[in-house]
Amino acid sequence: MNLKKNIEIINKKATHEYSFIYTLEAGIILQGTEIKSIRSGKVNMSDAYCIVKSGELYVNNMHISEYKYGTYNNHIPKRPRKLLVNKFELKKLHGKVKEQGFSIVPYRIFISERGFAKLEIALAKGKKSYDKRDALKARDSKRDLDRMRKKYQ
Repeated sequence: MNLKKNIEIINKKATHEYSFIYTLEAGIILQGTEIKSIRSGKVNMSDAYCIVKSGELYVNNMHISEYKYGTYNNHIPKRPRKLLVNKFELKKLHGKVKEQGFSIVPYRIFISERGFAKLEIALAKGKKSYDKRDALKARDSKRDLDRMRKKYQ
């Protein structure tokens, strides 16, 4: 079976909706069929968010599709999954989330060199609508400049 070595799934909606202040790599506790679905790229993180509950960090609404060959051992696609973070980092994140306007957003999921699934989370602040428009304008103008450069080279 040919599986891709470099699995990386990015939450593009999060980069549009939030501006990242601080990013952190966290381990994730998975069931057997969940890792198989991640390795085949069947993850949707567009509505996912992280919460601190009883001193532990959880990711909610991250949809990992059921494994095709999972039979009765399959997992629940949108179950809350525990994240493995250092206590110091968790206190730091939780303190910032208590402030108004900050949230913890899952940004990217990937397979590490050792074969473990890792989730990159970001402490983020929501963008205003005019910030989103400015980002789109900047991206479009950069794209136009790159086209012009290629044209005259």
